Amino acid sequence: MTKPIIQIRNVTKKIGAKTIIDQLSFDVPRGEVFGFLGPNGAGKTTTIRMMVGLMKISEGEILIDGLSITKNFESAIAKVGAIVENPEMYKYLTGYQNLVHFARMSPGVTKERIKEVITLVALENRIHDKVKTYSLGMRQRLGVAQALLHKPSLLILDEPTNGLDPAGIRELRDYLRRLTQEEGISVVVSSHLLSEMELMCDRVAIIQNGKLVDVRLIKDYFSAGETSRVAFEVDQTGLTLSIFSENPAYGAVVKNGFIELSLDREQIAEAVVLLVQSGIKVYSIKPITQSLEDKFLEMTGSDQIA
Repeated sequence: MTKPIIQIRNVTKKIGAKTIIDQLSFDVPRGEVFGFLGPNGAGKTTTIRMMVGLMKISEGEILIDGLSITKNFESAIAKVGAIVENPEMYKYLTGYQNLVHFARMSPGVTKERIKEVITLVALENRIHDKVKTYSLGMRQRLGVAQALLHKPSLLILDEPTNGLDPAGIRELRDYLRRLTQEEGISVVVSSHLLSEMELMCDRVAIIQNGKLVDVRLIKDYFSAGETSRVAFEVDQTGLTLSIFSENPAYGAVVKNGFIELSLDREQIAEAVVLLVQSGIKVYSIKPITQSLEDKFLEMTGSDQIA
């Protein structure tokens, strides 16, 4: 079995008498986009800051590629590229000049590698323009390029979608997917945009009050085999409703011309047979899935997302 890229082991952070992070433990598998979610004040940014050595760990250990961030800081952090808060750039320099400047801080970064990362984030056409002319989305992409210069195994992005328009968010999402698939890089990303996390991430960890609530693959939130709401489009709505109303457990209702029911996988197949045998035409069947946001609020009992 492949060793996780990040191992968080019983990590606690105390400031004075207050416990910010309380015995937090989870792994981040390799080659995934891993989301980090939590209500306001849950300790999400504190955890990220401890991961990259910007904040001291009170108790426990964080291992990056098997190396302790406290005992082997330089070796561990060499595996990491990170943007915490907003990427800082010299706005009066071009994108290329910024990358050359940052490349000088990392030994072994060649001109070929600079060209590679420029292509990776699709900034070839604007890389020789001054950063002050860039949109926020382009600056984020330049920040990602900068973080990737030294070929890290892990990319950590804290709120990378802040201030981006929908097109910029989609671009960033596509780049992160490409990084994991083509470069084999693992990505940890925090965001308050749950709908985007649902599309962007393979797996998410949810924390609340400094404690882990859940870590799960995104697809597992929606395929746990439990009863789910399903919408049937049929030609005889009234007759269909009367057939299913005989069983109150189905919770049959008419909404927007569809019959909505609570069914498990086997019951859906049985419902189709029943309708066809009753002479009812079935035009479509579609699941009414809960969004990650619905699941998140259900699990945390919170309406504050950060």
